[in-house]
Amino acid sequence: MTENSILSPIQKFIKAESFSGVLLFFAAVFALIMANSPLSDIYQSIWQFEFGIKSDNFQLIKPLILWINDGLMAIFFFLIGLEIKREVLIGELNTIKKASLPIFAAIGGMIVPPLIYLILNDNPATIEGWGISMATDIAFTLAILRLIGNKVPLGLKIFLIAFAIIDDIGAVLVIAIFYTNNIEWELMFYAGFLLSILYFLSYRMLHNKYLILLFGGIIWLLFLKAGIHPTIAGILLAFAVPIRQKINEFSFANKLKNIVENITLASNTTSHPILSEKQIEEIDNLEDWTNKVQSPLQQLEHRLHNWVAYFIMPVFAFANAGVNLTNNLNIDYSLTLNIILSLFLGKMLGVSLFSFIGLKLKIATLPENVDFKQIIGVALLSGVGFTMSLFISNLAFIDNSAFLNSAKIGVIIGSLISGILGYAVLKFIIKTLKNNEI
Repeated sequence: MTENSILSPIQKFIKAESFSGVLLFFAAVFALIMANSPLSDIYQSIWQFEFGIKSDNFQLIKPLILWINDGLMAIFFFLIGLEIKREVLIGELNTIKKASLPIFAAIGGMIVPPLIYLILNDNPATIEGWGISMATDIAFTLAILRLIGNKVPLGLKIFLIAFAIIDDIGAVLVIAIFYTNNIEWELMFYAGFLLSILYFLSYRMLHNKYLILLFGGIIWLLFLKAGIHPTIAGILLAFAVPIRQKINEFSFANKLKNIVENITLASNTTSHPILSEKQIEEIDNLEDWTNKVQSPLQQLEHRLHNWVAYFIMPVFAFANAGVNLTNNLNIDYSLTLNIILSLFLGKMLGVSLFSFIGLKLKIATLPENVDFKQIIGVALLSGVGFTMSLFISNLAFIDNSAFLNSAKIGVIIGSLISGILGYAVLKFIIKTLKNNEI
């Protein structure tokens, strides 16, 4: 297997995430424009439109904004779960050597920002927002790296992807542990029972996408009714998808060769534009063998990625980034400033400092063609926490619109500052290195 064949999926992932970051940016800007225009009332009323299912014994009716945040985002978290499982088993986190520096960076990025938030927080009512600045938005940061050009080392991009995924693991744990209250344990038992069935089937290499879909819908509903945010169900469900192939690519290649030979030998000698029975049978065999050679996890991840990157995340941004700044908004400036500093300073200090510690202790090593100055540049970029930060803001301040809007403004400004300065610093560093090489 050549180096290009190994790197190609990573490069495709970076390209897709980069374009997704551009869409996120325009969705957020468009939301802000609409929320502060004569269309503001229409914009707000769209997200409060309620619909769902109702019967004598069951009711599931939610406003559109919650269908997006609880429903569509469960698919987003399902994809994150698939990416986490892949990276841990066969990707950039499957060995201590490869994972050490991203782990140190992520730990710093998860500890320092909440610590700064708690130190600066002077209002007990806003303490719930400590988790807002924890995670890095991989789509936005990769889009910014792409703007810098082709001189950004691939090792730096892979480092960013790896530590952002570890960040996501931390954010998911925080949501599950600290932003969940009043759990209905009986419903969780039923959800756990269904998940255990899927895990057992995955262990036995038995996978059916329709069963995953059916069980997934039931588990999502059980989590919702149990009082645990249903996006956690998406993560847990992803771990039930097998990563192993039923046959390897070499066996598939031999089968493919036999199928091609059989189709050729069974060629229809008549002038009619139809296949012979033998050819149809071989084509059916080809479909069966194609399904067997594909990893169910890889196949699902591939099919979902564009939907999440190009639809779900921009829709989430459009629904959640619109803050009306012209309607006598009661902004808690202390909370807004706290989140800005937590994102910008917290992520920069946390990622760079803990990466430095890992390198000095000789536990971690720098990626190929990457120096520590570039790590500092990425640490600046990591303050772009847009998607996950907005999501946690909704969980932290769902009952207080003033705090929620203040938090959203902090997330947008903090992410913007981190993105601009991160871009400028990395651009300067990479340009300097290029000139030194000349």
